[in-house]
Amino acid sequence: MAELTAAASDSAEPARSEPGAAPALPRRTGRLVLRPFRHGDEGDVLAYRSRDDVVRFMPADPLQPAAAGDFVAERLAATRIAADDDRIVLAVEHEDRVIGEVLIKAGQLTDRQAEIGWAFNPEFHGHGLATEAATELLAIAFGELDMHRVWAQLDPRNRASARLCERLGMRREAYFIQDVWFKGEWGDTSIYALLAAEWRAARGA
Repeated sequence: MAELTAAASDSAEPARSEPGAAPALPRRTGRLVLRPFRHGDEGDVLAYRSRDDVVRFMPADPLQPAAAGDFVAERLAATRIAADDDRIVLAVEHEDRVIGEVLIKAGQLTDRQAEIGWAFNPEFHGHGLATEAATELLAIAFGELDMHRVWAQLDPRNRASARLCERLGMRREAYFIQDVWFKGEWGDTSIYALLAAEWRAARGA
């Protein structure tokens, strides 16, 4: 990122404290509970994270049963943004079953920007549950975490995630061609983003 220097002016955005918070958890929507991971989630996580079609466009390989305990353990305390690069990872529970996960990952807190992401069990596709979970994720990012901009990066071939970004009101800001060596081939990257002011305006409308 290029270093920017600007003179102060009356039109400059007022200084704000850096975001850093542990959002109130769990979060309940109409059909879902977004909550911290806990021991006992391993079986549900394996049901989707072990699938080739779920991790096809993710850096991760299919999760193996022997690694499921460590996978969950690494996420138990990922519930607050208190420093640069911190992340919040929440299990998405539907009818007492974990059907996926959502992520907020901060960059530099002074920039008030965060990357969001998700992974869901395909058995539950087609019912609007991913949209419901991701909508609540934006409420956390722009609400309690006070982020200015939220963005997502994805493989353009992942049309399900691209459509989800569009349903959330995010715009495609960039399309990089063969910018990454990914799973044995050159891949493209799409960047989608949304500003807090845009999110609030949409909610008001």
